[in-house]
Order: sequence, then C-alpha cells, then structure tokens
Amino acid sequence: MDNLSASDPASSTPRKVHLVPPPKHRSLRITKPEEKAAGIRAIKESLRHLRRELGFFAGMRAISQMNQKGGFDCSGCAWPDPDGPRSTVAEYCENGAKALGEEATSHKVTPDFFRKHSVEHLSQWPDFELGKSGRIAQPMVLKRGSSHYEPISWQGAFQMIARELNALASPDEAIFYTSGRTANETAFMYQLFVRAFGTNNLPDCSNMCHESSGAGLGATLGIGKGSVTLDDIHQAKLILVIGQNPGTNHPRMLTALKKCRDHGGDVVSINPLYEAGLKRFVDPQNPVEVVKGGTKIANYHLPVRINGDVPLLKGIMRILLSCEDKAPGTVFDHNFISSKTTGYREFIDDLRVVSIEDCVEASGISRSQMEEIAQLIMATDRIIICWAMGITQHTNGVDNVQEIVNLLLLRGAIGKPGAGTCPVRGHSNVQGDRTMGIWEKPSDTFLNALEDRFGITAPRAHGFDTVESIEAMAAGRAKVFFAMGGNFVSATPDSEATARAVQKLRLSVQVSTKLNRSHVVTGEQALILPCVTRSEKDIQKSGSQIISVENSMGVVHSSRGVLEPASAHLLSEPAIVAGLAREVLGQQSKIDWEAMQDNYDTIRDHIAAVVPGFEDYNRRVRRPGGFYLPNCAREGKFDTPDGRAHFTLNPIPEHHLEEDQYILMTIRSHDQYNTTIYGLDDRYRGIYNERRVILMNPQDMRERQFLPKQKVSVTSHHNGIKRHSADWYVVPYPIPRRNLAAYFPEANVLVPLDHYARKSKTPVSKCIVVTLGPFKE
Repeated sequence: MDNLSASDPASSTPRKVHLVPPPKHRSLRITKPEEKAAGIRAIKESLRHLRRELGFFAGMRAISQMNQKGGFDCSGCAWPDPDGPRSTVAEYCENGAKALGEEATSHKVTPDFFRKHSVEHLSQWPDFELGKSGRIAQPMVLKRGSSHYEPISWQGAFQMIARELNALASPDEAIFYTSGRTANETAFMYQLFVRAFGTNNLPDCSNMCHESSGAGLGATLGIGKGSVTLDDIHQAKLILVIGQNPGTNHPRMLTALKKCRDHGGDVVSINPLYEAGLKRFVDPQNPVEVVKGGTKIANYHLPVRINGDVPLLKGIMRILLSCEDKAPGTVFDHNFISSKTTGYREFIDDLRVVSIEDCVEASGISRSQMEEIAQLIMATDRIIICWAMGITQHTNGVDNVQEIVNLLLLRGAIGKPGAGTCPVRGHSNVQGDRTMGIWEKPSDTFLNALEDRFGITAPRAHGFDTVESIEAMAAGRAKVFFAMGGNFVSATPDSEATARAVQKLRLSVQVSTKLNRSHVVTGEQALILPCVTRSEKDIQKSGSQIISVENSMGVVHSSRGVLEPASAHLLSEPAIVAGLAREVLGQQSKIDWEAMQDNYDTIRDHIAAVVPGFEDYNRRVRRPGGFYLPNCAREGKFDTPDGRAHFTLNPIPEHHLEEDQYILMTIRSHDQYNTTIYGLDDRYRGIYNERRVILMNPQDMRERQFLPKQKVSVTSHHNGIKRHSADWYVVPYPIPRRNLAAYFPEANVLVPLDHYARKSKTPVSKCIVVTLGPFKE
C-alpha cells in the first residue's frame, strides 16, 4: 500500500508526506526472555537515560523530587503513591526516570532545526527519532503551501486559531482533543472554553483505552472508576491480574503486589504472555531482595488465548456454582447478593447452561487450572481483580469488564477491605481529565453546574468521540483540530486512514513538549504550541503555582515543578487556554480567564463549585498526599438507578478463523510509554534493537516454515477490507497458538477504524484478524 500522500489538488497545500514512516531496520538481536524484573539493571538503565538526556547531577536533583509529597508528579502512569511515608531514595520506577529524562532533556528543537528539515523529510523519521530531537523551544507555524515550520509569536498563533474557529459554519466543525497528561486545572479551563465556544467535541485518550471500563463499571456498579485503594492491594488475599503487564506499563505496581505476597496473598496472572514482572520482582532498594534474586509475584499463570477472558471467567464461575450446589451458602455471599444486587437469578440460570468444555476450548485453559483458581476464590472474599487494555480493547470489551464484576459480586468482594475492582489507568491524569469534564457525553447535572457558575449556555448535543472525530475529519465535517497534548496521529487506529483524515483539516494545532508524528502529518496549516512540563516551575503573576492530578485510585494531590523551563518562550497549559479563550471568545465572554491564569487557586475555586467531591479544594489539595474523592462502590453502595449492583449476561465471543489466519494484539515494549519511544530494546522479552517484530508461537512457525528473524508482510481483515503492512521480523515467543503480538504504534496501521467495542467504541487493538505472507524486497 502506498503510504505517500499529497494534498487534494484543489487545496493550496502541495505538501507530500509519508502517512506512516517507512521501515528503518537495524540489527535485530534475540535472546531468552528475562525471568525477573527491576533490580540493579533497572537502576543502571534509569541512570543511563537521565545522564544522556540532562546530565547525571541535574537528573538526580530533579528525580529526587518526583512523586514526593510537595514535589512533582511523574508524567508517566497513574499508579498511586503511598498515603503514608514514601521512599526517600526512589519513589519512582525505571520508566518514570525515562519519562523525566524525555521531558527534561537538554536537547532543543529550535527554528534552525525546522529550517534544516522540511516536514516531508521529517515524515520519513520513525517516532523514536522524532521524539529524540529534543524539546520544542518556541511556537512554530506551518503555513498553507509551505514545507517548513517557521517561528510565530504567541499572539499571532492565538489570532490564527481565532480566525479559523470563528469562521466555522458551526462550533461542531472543531474538535478539541485531550491527552491524559493534562492536569486538572488545565482540563477544567479547557472544557469550559470549548463549551463556551459551543461544542461538546471533546474526545480524549480514554476513548481508546479505558472507555470500556467506564461503560462496564458505570452500568453495573454506578461509578466508572475502580473501587480499591493502594492499602487494599496490600491487604488482599487474592489478586487476579488480567490483560495487564505491570512490569512494563505500571512498574511501581510490582511493589504493591510484593506486599500482598509478603502478607500471604496469592497473585494470578491471566494473560497470553507470561511477563517478566509477574514472574519475579527484585526490589532494587532492598539489598536482601537483590541478593536472593527477588520475590515470585504470580504464583499462578494462565496463558489465556487472546479474548478468551469471558470463557475463562465463566468456566471458573461454573465450577463455583457446582460447589455452591453441593454445599448451599458456602460459596456465594447470599447476604450481599440479596441485599445489594439485582439480576442474580437470571445470571445463574444463564450460567447453568454454560459448558465447561466449551470454556476450555475458547480460553485455552484446562479444567484443572480453572478448578485450581476456583479453590483460591472460594478460600477468601478479599479478592481484587486488576485489568488494563488486554480486557478493554475488544469488540466485547464492556462484556469483559462486566464479567469481572459478576465474579466479584458472587463473592461479595466489593466495598470491603482488600477487595474490589482495579482498572489500572495508563496516563497519569486520564482519570482526572474525565472528572474535570473532558467528555463528549457530559451529564446534564455537570452542564447545569457550569451554566450556574459561569453564565454560559452549554451545548447539550453529544459530541464526537475519537473514532467519530476521525470519521468527521475524513468526511469534511470537521475543519479545525486542537490537541491539548498527545500524539493523535500515532495513537489512533488505522494509521493511514487517520493521517488522510487529518490532512483534510484547514488547521491542526498541537500543544506539545517534544516533536511527534502529529507535527508532520497535519492540516493545510499547522501550529505547534510548546508548553511548560510538570517537572518545570510554573510562575504566574501571583507567584509559583501548583497543579493537581487524580491517580488510578481516586486520590487528588498537588504537583509543583522544580526545574527551570526549557525555554523562555514556553507558556503553561492554563496560560495557553486563557490566551486562546480571550482571543476566540472576545468580549462576548464574561468569564475572567486572566484571573484563572494569574492564580490557579481561582481555577480550583471554580472546580469546587462545579464538581462534586472537590469542596474546599484549595485547602485539601495542599495536604501532604492529597485527598480521596467519594467512591460509592468503595463504600459498598451503588449509584445505579435502583441503588443496586447489577449482574449481567455476557456471551462467549466467537472467533472463526480461516486456516491461514491469526489473531494479533498490539503491545508496548519495555522501552516505551504509549507512543513515546524511549529506546529500541525490549529486554524483558529478549528483543533488542528493533521494533518491527511479530511474536509468534514456535509451533505455528514450524507449520508455516518460518525461521527466526524471517521477514514477512502482515495483512489485517475486517468487513471485507484488507490493510497491509510490509517488512516485519518473525520472533519465536511463548504465546498461545494462532495468537500474535506486535508493538504499537507501528502496528496501528493494521487496526480497522470501524472495528470497536460495543457500547464504548474503544478501538479493537487487541483482537485483529491477520494473515502473514512472504516479504519481497
């Protein structure tokens, strides 16, 4: 497939860019996968990255303040910090150190860089090389018909955006995207501006990740967030980790899982890949752990087939039902079920017709293994189930979440210490952004509160989610795209379709810190607005500012940067929103944007008046460690229409593969965080110096007569449409048969845009039907 694209001949923009970067191979090296995570090697990698990006001493001074009370919050994952004492040595992980190094790098992208490199040239660079160019030093504009970015003043940028937005036939022709790294204060101001402008087109990265969690939990428990705290993880007697790889994606979670194991708890890994972090964790801060080789984390591993989670859970629950039938009242918590749930009888009737043999076939897990896990479940009600993208990014992603809830409800394992739901969020404030109103489907209650506080008339029609935004761009129904952070072009499904859609825009705007693919695949005009990072000082008229974020477990806490900004030309995100709002809305807006920019306490006062749970925000956020938001499920209450938790009926998914077809899931390497590529090694899986790899079962390789490192082409199949991607290396790996894995964003070109989860529209990035063919040079 030709991935070069020129603009429409009728357009005044003659740019021709690569929609996806051409393959750039290095020397692939394969070793045996690691049997343990972290340890001394993690310390060395952290220090090496910090030294390379900002120097050893500067790096150590900065990182000593990361995740500390009174310091700044890591811009990586949303795993919570301890409420009590924190490590004075290192309250961060290897990937946290890499995240700091990336954003605090001493390398700069200056106007000279853009004069030297055209966007056509930069479009040939892979995401890794773009990101390593450095921090963007000042606002840049790519004018209509130009091939190079050039400097622009902040006022000039705001005026340019205002001209385009105010020229639209309708506010709904603009799309305002948000990354999960955006702080609460920015997110609140941003959604307020967008709604004052007149649209609910507020898609965000949650649409692509945990939207299925929110839909599934909201419908069954009345709250779209998890119910547990960090202390619950420590107290649990049984933790099921499903569709998640903590060692790479949330490494500090390993410390919490180790405490659970130390307290006598069991951990079960349910995932197609048995990841190093769940095999054994070596706490690098504990010399005894280093000497003894660490602690085994998952004492059970079930290598479930891709999207085999519902049949696995049903098989386990069918075994539990048989045990309950033999000894009524000894397995299921009938007091909890009768007093706090609904739908139990229908659920049990449906469960009785389930064949365990069918569950074994669909999941790839033996009956004896299911029985073993069932015995663990029957032994305790202090059960936590943790999950991530391996559960949510399926057609039946919402069903997957609801089936997890069903199991917990049977045991009454919600709303008590050491028990509950734990969707492990990715970006550090993706949950907080949704709490602040970043959502295309806002409630009337929230909009009414905005109107009462600010005197605006808030739009009521639902806006575009991420998939709908891409479709609107492609159809010409969206003309302007504004991104508050993120890398939309690389993060979204169907890379070529997304890129072509973006090129139809009149203007694309990116609030960014570093160069990424969304800066080279653009609309007719493009702006880069560089911002202050979380680790940098934010000085406004009233003095040094704090921001705040909400972690995976509903704790809101402050963050204060310590580094000098990378450039004198940067603005903070709240200052960018304020400048944009003043220019776009002009005199018609009675909102005092300047007051919010000058003192973020003003923003928090507004939040306290609009968002439940944030009363007395300014005082409580300054408490060391912050404060917990209300959580009905944590309290054993359910904010559903009938006030009860709901059992649901979720069918076993069916996959009908042709003889030569496989199911592919996208994954991260250990050297990346979402679309930010830190390096080219995935050392836990033993894959070095290459990212275009397909992990394949060795027996499947033998049947196809594929050799290790053999090059292949990959084709995905959906609704009669084929998407091709050439030039991939086959790597033998312990993964269930007929299942494959590949890194994103490289593999996103294979993810169909029109294949998404029912009820949530989360793209199906974890269940792509593909064929493999020969690669011809």
